[in-house]
Amino acid sequence: MTGAMSGTTAVSPTSRQIWTRSRGILLVVLILVVAGFVIAVIRSGGGHGRLDPRSTDPSGSRAVAELLKERGVTTRVVTTLDEASTATGADTTLLVAGPDLLTGRQQEVLRTAMDTSGGRTVLVAPGGNSVGALAPGASADTTAPVSAREPQCTFPAARRAGNADLGGRRYTTDITLGSDSCYLVDGLPTLLRIGTQGAGDTVLLGAPDMLYNERLGHHGNASLALQLLGSRPHLVWYLPSLSDGSAAGDARGEGGTGIGRLIPSGWLWGTLQLAVAAVLAAVWRARRMGPLVSERLPVAVRASESSEGRARLYRKANARDSAASALRQAARSRLAPSWASTSRTPTPPRSSFRPSRRN
Repeated sequence: MTGAMSGTTAVSPTSRQIWTRSRGILLVVLILVVAGFVIAVIRSGGGHGRLDPRSTDPSGSRAVAELLKERGVTTRVVTTLDEASTATGADTTLLVAGPDLLTGRQQEVLRTAMDTSGGRTVLVAPGGNSVGALAPGASADTTAPVSAREPQCTFPAARRAGNADLGGRRYTTDITLGSDSCYLVDGLPTLLRIGTQGAGDTVLLGAPDMLYNERLGHHGNASLALQLLGSRPHLVWYLPSLSDGSAAGDARGEGGTGIGRLIPSGWLWGTLQLAVAAVLAAVWRARRMGPLVSERLPVAVRASESSEGRARLYRKANARDSAASALRQAARSRLAPSWASTSRTPTPPRSSFRPSRRN
């Protein structure tokens, strides 16, 4: 050998090449980490979330809680079903900020507590499943845009408040005695009050907009909110939490809070459509696997460049068997002529002379 074999080959990437290729990915990762840290710091301040009585954000409800406090109504925030069920009573108003987040078993437990409490329950924008479980006799219809609307009913709280920002879910009910249908849109109410056992009642709000900080001062929103939530001396503000242990046993069933339920159905269908589109695109763009076809190169390429390029392809694909087979084939092609020439031995020519036989 004329020289020692080095630890790397001509196709091995250098440290500079590795850094050049990976610095873009590292920069993107660094930006994502910094952005996540900044967002976490910003959200760790006074904002607690949408429809939260502790939040001062535009979509929070701190203003409602402060107004109720000035009128002597205590507001208690709970995040578990046990706290919400035990806090109900004749002198308590229970506001459920996300009825659709409750599992089927949680809705049954909450409904039992509502029936025996004798207080008021306010359900904010309940959907079809939660309306059927928490307000028997009512059902959810299509949605309508939120805007200032007239009460158009005899419910005292609505008549005193006047115009309010209502809309969202519309409801229907077959209960006529002890119920009020207010803020109608195409004949269907977006605020429905249903009387329950004793002096209690259940109020269905089609949209939460009137409780937001940014909208509380518009029209009669503040008056309607104070009358709905301040009719009892105590207000329990129930914000369903994903960490509630009461939903663990029902997480995999219908209405559970598993990861699949947290994804809207539209996103699931969209993901399925994207998967089908990706498969069709792969089939469309796939190359037909057939025999190689030789073609004339547009330029002359040196043999060393072709060998090095082919070696890089083999290295990238980790095709050791193919590379070894190519080397063996090339070695056989080069050794065959030499082996054939050395294996041939010349045969001496035959002579036609025959010696005479002597006596």
